[in-house]
Amino acid sequence: MYVTWLAAEYLAERVRQRIGAMLGDRAEAGALSLEWIVIAVAVVAAAGVAAALFSKAIRAEAGKLP
Repeated sequence: MYVTWLAAEYLAERVRQRIGAMLGDRAEAGALSLEWIVIAVAVVAAAGVAAALFSKAIRAEAGKLP
């Protein structure tokens, strides 16, 4: 779960930096296109699904331990 949180935190920081650059005096440096937003959402969603699947698999295997 830590890796998922780290990835989401990194993406949120990058988006915040881009928005800050866009609202500043260097508008061309902060161009946040729709493609990047879609990619970011897809990566975060995939990380969430992977975290849930891995957590479920680990708990199932841990339950088999004596």
